[in-house]
Amino acid sequence: MTTTIHPASVEPIVAGLLSGIDVAGGPGDEQLAVLRAVTSHYFERPDIDLSTLPSMEPTELASVVMDRGERRVFHHIHVALEACRHPQVAEQVTVVAAYAEALCVDGPDLVLFRSLVDQGLEQAAVDYHRFAGDMLPRRSEPSLAGTGVLDQPEPELTLRLGAFADLPEESLGRAYLRYYDRTGFDLPGAGASQMNHFYVAHDMTHVISGVATTSQGEVALSGFMVGMDDNEVNFSAFLASLIIHEAGFGAPTSIAAAESRTLAAPGAAELLGQEMGRGAACTGDFSLVDHFALAPLPLDEVRKQFGVRPPDDPDDGHHWW
Repeated sequence: MTTTIHPASVEPIVAGLLSGIDVAGGPGDEQLAVLRAVTSHYFERPDIDLSTLPSMEPTELASVVMDRGERRVFHHIHVALEACRHPQVAEQVTVVAAYAEALCVDGPDLVLFRSLVDQGLEQAAVDYHRFAGDMLPRRSEPSLAGTGVLDQPEPELTLRLGAFADLPEESLGRAYLRYYDRTGFDLPGAGASQMNHFYVAHDMTHVISGVATTSQGEVALSGFMVGMDDNEVNFSAFLASLIIHEAGFGAPTSIAAAESRTLAAPGAAELLGQEMGRGAACTGDFSLVDHFALAPLPLDEVRKQFGVRPPDDPDDGHHWW
């Protein structure tokens, strides 16, 4: 379940985040847009005016925000803001590490962004792919653990997924197949890929959340997952999405190249904040449940079971609802 932020902690956290991006000439416009959106939708405090907040240095924040979950939330959002600095600078990476040390939190991001500024894009990409490979089993469909040979096609998996065509039209399984019709992707298992079991879970999460596969949607979906439950696995998804689509130094086989500044696109920062808020409103995390067991159920029933509310704007081009 998502961490509940005590109302008294919100303003210090936001002040710390603002201070944590006030480096090398001040926060960037994209960083400020993301912070405003997160504050408004995820923290549900649209009344906070960033221009009036006092500074909140690492040790001061640590003396005010004592809860480990709240500290983790701070760090996760700080990393997102770090990824939104272009070009990345050593001062930003250093201040993120300083807050992490004061709050006694740690994460792979501290190594990845340090690699970027100290050793360059190529080494950062190597480090990212090592991190992604280590996390892949934990982000894959749990009901498929221990099955298949990951360097060969899995026709049995493709047939199992294709059998969703026999389910009722309103079922999650049929919605999953419509997702593949819409995207033009092959069903997992059709080719030899270590990502096959990951795609089952990831794409089911797209379907249930109703978030589309645009670049902005991919970042927003990972933010939605952190909102549902800000655990290590969901944060790894958020970090991977930020690296692939925002920071620009990692790319999976499914896209041609890493992207940069995705959250600078019109409405993208707002979308991220909205989806983090929507994820936080869920009553459970559906990203790594047994999706095959849920497939026969009506999609509306699955969404109701997990408290998935409709998007703020289902017709914004970043949702399939």
